[in-house]
Amino acid sequence: MATEDLHAISADWLKSLEIASSTGDAKSFVSHFVSDGWFRDLLCFSWDHRTLSGLGKIRGFLSEVVDGKSRLEHSSLRDFKIDDHTINAPSPFKLPGSQGIEGVQGAFTFSITNPAALGRGFFRLTQDTNGKWKALTLFTNMEDLVGYEESFADQHGLYEDRTITWEGDVDAKFRAIEADPTVLIVGGGQSGLMFAARLRRLGIRALIIEKNARIGDCWRQRYPTLTLHTPAYQSSILYSPYPTNFPKYIPKGKLANFLETYAVNQELCIWLSSTITSAPIYDSLSARWTVEVQHGDQKAILNPKHLVLATGSGSPHIPTWNGMDGFQGALYHSDYHKDAEQFRGKRVVVVGAGNASGDICQDFVAHGAAEVTLVQRSATCVTSCSFTPINTPIEELDFRSNSMPLAFSLQLTKSGGIQHVKMLDKELHDGLRKAGFNLTWELSPGSGEVGLEGFLFGRLGSGSSAFGFVPETVLDIGCGKLIIEGRVKVKQGQDISHFNKDGITFKDGSKLSADVVVLATGNEPIMKTTRALLGDEVTDRLIPPVVWGLDSEGELNQIYRPSGHPGLWFAVGPFGAARFFSKHLGLQILARELGIA
Repeated sequence: MATEDLHAISADWLKSLEIASSTGDAKSFVSHFVSDGWFRDLLCFSWDHRTLSGLGKIRGFLSEVVDGKSRLEHSSLRDFKIDDHTINAPSPFKLPGSQGIEGVQGAFTFSITNPAALGRGFFRLTQDTNGKWKALTLFTNMEDLVGYEESFADQHGLYEDRTITWEGDVDAKFRAIEADPTVLIVGGGQSGLMFAARLRRLGIRALIIEKNARIGDCWRQRYPTLTLHTPAYQSSILYSPYPTNFPKYIPKGKLANFLETYAVNQELCIWLSSTITSAPIYDSLSARWTVEVQHGDQKAILNPKHLVLATGSGSPHIPTWNGMDGFQGALYHSDYHKDAEQFRGKRVVVVGAGNASGDICQDFVAHGAAEVTLVQRSATCVTSCSFTPINTPIEELDFRSNSMPLAFSLQLTKSGGIQHVKMLDKELHDGLRKAGFNLTWELSPGSGEVGLEGFLFGRLGSGSSAFGFVPETVLDIGCGKLIIEGRVKVKQGQDISHFNKDGITFKDGSKLSADVVVLATGNEPIMKTTRALLGDEVTDRLIPPVVWGLDSEGELNQIYRPSGHPGLWFAVGPFGAARFFSKHLGLQILARELGIA
């Protein structure tokens, strides 16, 4: 299809949609969708993340009354313009899956009347049974509040008052933040840092408290061979791309150092070696928290309006089996793995079959362990780390990726979209099966194959890997080859009976002798960490009582959206989530500070 035709189809549909939107005609607006169309809205029609599927649900949402008007009339989106100036200009698309759906896709900009804001959207049009172009998916996304747009200019440089220095200016801003932070961010990992950087651009005072002595220690202190399992491009940091000479897969120490310099370069106010000493108290009258913080050797009382938990995955999940105390070898969780060299010539058993297990098995093999056996307690979803280089700016890729409703994406995968991915890894998968390694692409038997994305979004806050009762996931960076070659042996052992002094006994009576046992058994749910930090009174108010996983509409529970408790937010997840959704959480907090949410 010619570029002119793509543009004409998009322009005609968009012009008609704008008329329906600006006049508040919900019936006409919904008629622009195919019967099984999807609508994803981030903050344009409500101060939340919403996904609606089917004409009835879309119309019902847009017809709900807000301040005496329907949502559609109240928000009154208008000034629709095709975005011709980015990689997301109108183009053809074909979706994965057995249906082979194809059509025209593209981005557009618009304004929002109430609140006064700017937005950007993305459509995927396909032809209905009558040959008319209608939306298969429509995404509307708030970008900025008018008059409070995110600043991209460096606020320092030449000062009219030549007595002011950059160092002095930054120090004065830090003192103001420490005296009265609007937002207190708990956790100085990549999510907390990116969110603080976003708030700074929005003019909101944010203080980070980090329990470690240095920024980056949450990575720096992990096992020596750890590298990111996604390419540097996909793991980009907000506002600050990695240097072009960085490796494709960034080692944990290099990432830690980068985060430390990022905090300095983004001028983020951080208290290191700082922890919350008792459960914070929220006062509904003042709409502020009282938070007692141990800051080094001093205690401080802070009263932020917003408390953001950016604490990452939970504490190590360590199962208990009879006889563990009597095991005479080394026994520890994978989070505490430091030095494989000291176990050269020893027999090693690694319990678990996720990413950490694979990394640690590779480490033991490389350092001359006499024997390495991986205990696989449930089937694993394995995908190789073979990514095709992409030239699309990461911000545009984030926007396009998030324009696709998550539930619809999983539906496409179940309908056959996973087959192409499996085909690319056929040799790896065949070799793993032959070596006795169980594979799956289903979260539960018979639920449909969803692959890596489904495992990422489908987990109900269970942490970085499974506890043994749901499948685990692996982005393979070499352990698969070791398993196929027999250098890492596989033991199917979902049911461990007990430990004895020289190894593990399974319920079927089989045994594994070991000098070292590493429990690569994942981490506790984030909600468990939350309850320990905030106490029962606050945690019991969270709706739903789970962080991560998908809600009934297909949006992520709690992440960068209202938690159910005023002034409490969660900023966790992969690099891409922090890059993209930090803006949405920033806008929600800004709107509350302005009194318009």
